[in-house]
Amino acid sequence: MSIEAEGATKFLIIDDHPLFREALHSAVELAYPNSDTLDAASLDDACALLDDDAGFDLALLDLSIPGVKGMDGLLHLRTHYPRLPVVVVSGAEEAPIIAQVMAYGAAGFIPKSSKKTTLAEAIQQVMNGATYLPETYTDPEEEPLDDQTRKMIERLSSLTPQQIRVLHMICNGLLNKQIAYELQVGETTVKAHVSEILRKLCVASRTQAVIEVKKLEALGSTGPFDAMASSEAPAPTRHHS
Repeated sequence: MSIEAEGATKFLIIDDHPLFREALHSAVELAYPNSDTLDAASLDDACALLDDDAGFDLALLDLSIPGVKGMDGLLHLRTHYPRLPVVVVSGAEEAPIIAQVMAYGAAGFIPKSSKKTTLAEAIQQVMNGATYLPETYTDPEEEPLDDQTRKMIERLSSLTPQQIRVLHMICNGLLNKQIAYELQVGETTVKAHVSEILRKLCVASRTQAVIEVKKLEALGSTGPFDAMASSEAPAPTRHHS
């Protein structure tokens, strides 16, 4: 299948393996010869590039980059840069993992074992507005995420970056006064964040919020805070358009 050259587009490759970054560069160039492609070896580096330039059309993300556990990197990008399509390119090709990736809002999943032409065609397919999944993928016989869990993931993904930070601190047992000190904001502001977190998660108390997060972590479907906590100092929430 031949791939037509397209106009200039901008891609971000997020992968800590230099050889595979080169392979993705080659695949992107095959699909979009006039593209501008940058790469990052860590989530921190990727976010720095995204903060400096909002013009990226697509991010290609490896799940297993340093300092990131499970779906942390994907959730971080979907939360902080909601208008940026993210395709996961991973060597973890099991059906339950692909199902989880799609549940977290990825625009597609491309196995790292794919040939260059397949990588290129998958990238082009996503850029054309479609969702890409490998031809060999079939839904797991046992759904890894029930409806209640999927809904909680969607609710968690709706939190703003600052609300994610506050929820992380709640899960670590911090009181409002301690959270206010850590974030350098007023306690009234923290109380407002807590109220909004409870509303978005559809829970009645801080304890219930912690229980729901721990349920997700126990499933292995997310570790939503580790990368965020380590990669971000307390700062005002940024809004990306």
